[in-house]
Amino acid sequence: MQADAMEEPPSILWGLDPIFSAFARLYIQDILQMTESVQIPGIYFYNSHPIYKVDVLGTVVYKRERDNFFCYGVDDGTGVINCLCWKGELLKDKDDGTGTAPAPSDPGVFDPVVELKKLKQAQQKRCRLEIGELLRVRGSVKTFRQQREISASVFYKVDDPLMAVQIQWMMDVPELYRECYDKTFELQSDGHGESAGTPLIKATNLIKDFIKQKSVSRFRPYDVQDLLQPLIFNQLRAASAEPEAAGPSGCQQLRQLLKEVLQILQDEGVVYRRVKAQDEVYHVTEQDKDLLIAVKDIIREDSKREKCA
Repeated sequence: MQADAMEEPPSILWGLDPIFSAFARLYIQDILQMTESVQIPGIYFYNSHPIYKVDVLGTVVYKRERDNFFCYGVDDGTGVINCLCWKGELLKDKDDGTGTAPAPSDPGVFDPVVELKKLKQAQQKRCRLEIGELLRVRGSVKTFRQQREISASVFYKVDDPLMAVQIQWMMDVPELYRECYDKTFELQSDGHGESAGTPLIKATNLIKDFIKQKSVSRFRPYDVQDLLQPLIFNQLRAASAEPEAAGPSGCQQLRQLLKEVLQILQDEGVVYRRVKAQDEVYHVTEQDKDLLIAVKDIIREDSKREKCA
């Protein structure tokens, strides 16, 4: 499932959302239903929050082992997701002595060989899980063959005989949903709680709608400047009731807003400027037939290479 580009915040603003840099403790059901970004594949959205790495705790309901990884099916009560858990070097070592106990050593004498075998056995025990055991996984969300999965960076078995860890988890996650995930993130510009990102996002969407509806192939800044005037007018009317102060300030804000919007559109690849052009003309990427022909020619030439045959 993919999100509509018009509904996504610009990618340049994603890093300002603290959830983007954290391992989100989402329910597996929500992980499976998150919409994928159309701007950058591999980034997903939950309630407008950009997310690419998660933290889950659940019961192993199926398992599969290969030479380089374990594949566990994890169920947290809301859904089941595949967790791809890569083996470390200690787990790849076939001759690790897991089947035999470490040889006894003299008391008080440190034997590196014996201690290494103990370490290998402990890691094997923590990473090789059976069906019904509790697993915690932290990793990035991936889509492989149209199936959502987690590529683990950290995973381990959780010993929880009294269910204390699971009870604490079930108390923490709903609180995170109430305080963070279910609240739409807005950039606060000042102490009055005004959103600094909202006008920019609205202006960006206005220009995108104009390009899409009119099938514009190229335009100049003054062609779209009038579209942003209502946003500036409303902002000035809310900030100040003095009409004489709104003139020059409004023009300055309009030029700055238009400059930021055009920069965002260029960063997203929606429009571009030809380097040799002296006038400020922006070409719409999807409508540029010359660019499309050039891209097809490059793909056609690359496809002729032996490695791409």
